[in-house]
Amino acid sequence: MQDTFQALSDPTRLRIIRLLASTHEQACLCELVDSLLEPQYKLSRHLKILRQTGLLDTEKDGRWVYHRLVSNPDHLVRLFTLIAGLPEPDGIYSADLDRFEQRLAHRDGGRCRVGVLTDELKSEAV
Repeated sequence: MQDTFQALSDPTRLRIIRLLASTHEQACLCELVDSLLEPQYKLSRHLKILRQTGLLDTEKDGRWVYHRLVSNPDHLVRLFTLIAGLPEPDGIYSADLDRFEQRLAHRDGGRCRVGVLTDELKSEAV
């Protein structure tokens, strides 16, 4: 459990968890890049930590890897619900959510197929 709290101590990892908990969606790395406006290499590192601590699960679909919150054990589901309801004094979570919802509109058949769309982050994406 200490690993879980340590993983959630980083603001970027908390933003990832909050976004996925608020939307009940799965997301590929490029969708998270566009939604959180963070470089691919940084988010990739944070996703790895979240997977290693058992908070995220992945599903590979061709060249795309989709990240989603784990649904077991029950205490993690309750934790994700709590995180989704955290107050946001600076509006960063709402902005992340707005960008994510706009980004989901680019999916084809419910899946991402376009890569990073944010111009300033395209050069940093692999």
